[in-house]
Amino acid sequence: MATATVTTIRNIGDHEGETVTLRGWVRGRRSSGKLQFLQVRDGTGTIQCTIFRPEVAPEVFETASHLAQETSLEVVGEVRPDPRAPGGYELSVRYLRVVSAATDYPITPKEHGTAFLLDHRHLWLRSRRQNAILRVRASVVRACREYFDDRGFTLVDAPIFTPAACEGTTTLFAVDYFGEPAYLTQSGQLYVEAAAIALGKVYCFGPTFRAEKSKTRRHLTEFWMVEPEVAWLDLQGDMDLAEDFLVEVVGRVVRERRAELEALERDVAALERVKKPFPRITYDEALLRLRDAGKAVEWGDDFGGDEETVLASQFDRPVLVHRYPAQVKAFYMKGDPEDPRLALCVDVLAPEGYGEIIGGGQREDDLTVLQRKIAEHGLPESAFSWYLDLRRYGSVPHAGFGMGIERMVAWLCGLHHVRETIPSRACWSA
Repeated sequence: MATATVTTIRNIGDHEGETVTLRGWVRGRRSSGKLQFLQVRDGTGTIQCTIFRPEVAPEVFETASHLAQETSLEVVGEVRPDPRAPGGYELSVRYLRVVSAATDYPITPKEHGTAFLLDHRHLWLRSRRQNAILRVRASVVRACREYFDDRGFTLVDAPIFTPAACEGTTTLFAVDYFGEPAYLTQSGQLYVEAAAIALGKVYCFGPTFRAEKSKTRRHLTEFWMVEPEVAWLDLQGDMDLAEDFLVEVVGRVVRERRAELEALERDVAALERVKKPFPRITYDEALLRLRDAGKAVEWGDDFGGDEETVLASQFDRPVLVHRYPAQVKAFYMKGDPEDPRLALCVDVLAPEGYGEIIGGGQREDDLTVLQRKIAEHGLPESAFSWYLDLRRYGSVPHAGFGMGIERMVAWLCGLHHVRETIPSRACWSA
């Protein structure tokens, strides 16, 4: 058979009336007498391929009648407009070739339990729902990078192996580093602080690890974070940056991925309300709101998922909660000069029950105070000697934050569990 132009389903409209070759996988098949209908996906979309017995060789029609779900194949046919089709086109098949036959594919059109689907995560990725989620995730990642790249930030890669804790010693993954103890990073923040003093405005983007045996819908043992850090920035500026960043990322995803969001049955109108300004409340104000809502929270308690849900449900867009008690925050948070009990920190809580998506604040820039805090947290000062050097040589006020990609994607897609936002089974909670 003559060679036909190889194209993708996404670009099929560029070839109306032409004979083309598609390479993909069988999503489904049905027949009606002399007609067979194949649903073929190729990673860019899905198209209906019609096979009319009089128009193909007998062996082609026979082969098509036995194609099982997820069989890989090449299909050659004429592109025809069809206003009833999801993409506006169908393929009138002239020839097909099976590349690899699939049998007994475990994920069928029937209902499967979540546990079953997660056990088959490597295959579940092929479904329309998971396709849509991963496309949203890709847009989130691209929007994050381009937001900072377009505003004069420099990307800095933080190490994965670290000598000490950043977010608390109870959630460290320990590894043997040629006979010496090392840990998988909990955050790139300490390292981008060093880069910020060198370059002014920086960010890192990469995997982070928390050894939390949590089965909550918000936690993973491995997740990805984007972490900007800016020299000469205070808490107010940090909150402004986080707000502007979120508005830009959400707006871009809504523009680029409306079709995917609608396929996920996401209420896009709720995302379109994510506009500046965001409400900003102090920890003390949040405490009063929680008590009014019947939550028995004492001053000095950190907020868990339930408390964050109650607070965020009172607003139609993200809310910034700032100045938590210093006792519940990391050692590197700067104290509030107006109230030493408080830290100059902020958490951004997403609405609709999705909780914290950003955490950050102003960093302690005084050498003596930082040394005292390291000791109070029971951390070895020797592991932070390089970090203390940042305060010995030209220390300045600086601030930043971290945003978890998976929680962001879960919120944008309206997902019940964060596990659906990341491809690898190894990244699930223990």
